[in-house]
Amino acid sequence: MGLQETTIKSLPFVTAELNYLAPTPGKPRTYAFDPPPGKPKSTALPEPHTLPIFDVRAIADTVSLDRQGFALVQQQTAVKDFGDEDEIRRVYYLEIEAFLKKTLGADRVVIFDHTVRKRVEGATDLRGAGPRQPATRVHVDQTAVSGRNRVFEHVPDDAEELLKGRVQVINLWRPIRGPLRDAPLAMCDGTTVAPGDLVASDLIYPNRSGETYSVKYNPEHRWFYVPEMRVDEALLLKCYDSATDGRTRFGPHTAFIDPTTPANVPPRESIELRTLVFHKA
Repeated sequence: MGLQETTIKSLPFVTAELNYLAPTPGKPRTYAFDPPPGKPKSTALPEPHTLPIFDVRAIADTVSLDRQGFALVQQQTAVKDFGDEDEIRRVYYLEIEAFLKKTLGADRVVIFDHTVRKRVEGATDLRGAGPRQPATRVHVDQTAVSGRNRVFEHVPDDAEELLKGRVQVINLWRPIRGPLRDAPLAMCDGTTVAPGDLVASDLIYPNRSGETYSVKYNPEHRWFYVPEMRVDEALLLKCYDSATDGRTRFGPHTAFIDPTTPANVPPRESIELRTLVFHKA
């Protein structure tokens, strides 16, 4: 069941531009590095739409991963320096693994990746070419195909057995410094997303290809954000769910520029962990 429209319209909101997928011939593709000569960086061209993005704080306790595909949680991290890769893997991975097991009632959690982002005005988001930048297009990190493939990629010995149960790919996203006002994250209520809104798109790396969903505009979409997120807060984002019983399986999201943000606020710094969450059959 989705959120009541009357409830949504009573919430504070900002109006901002979100970049959807423009109509494109063939399967969209994007290079995660400098593309080969003569190839565009991406064939997934943006189609901007100016939309209300509602403040979810007042109704955060009614929003869930199973319905909306995202959730706001409290999590006090012990990490002192998110610029230290060793500390992230040694401290943060372990505490988030335990946190997700407890919060989601999972039997097993495997953290397979993380990205630290530090916004630099005008910079391009290229791996290995300076700080990673906020992703400013509406997307889902996995698809029905790539979500399942992540299990074989990261837990190959147990993949067949694990896939007999429920598998989710859940990102945990948080600001490194707060309160965050620059380039916050917007989340789409998964109950307002139609299957046809999601367009499988190739993400090409130097040595492999992945698949994500780009998202076509749908006027039914309802968008939310958490203003001035603190460092003890985090967002859970559903990027894949093997369950096909009516729960939201994919949660579109994107960074956006809040036009009400003052010009002199610190640039966004954030980290996201990508995790496989398993429940036994």
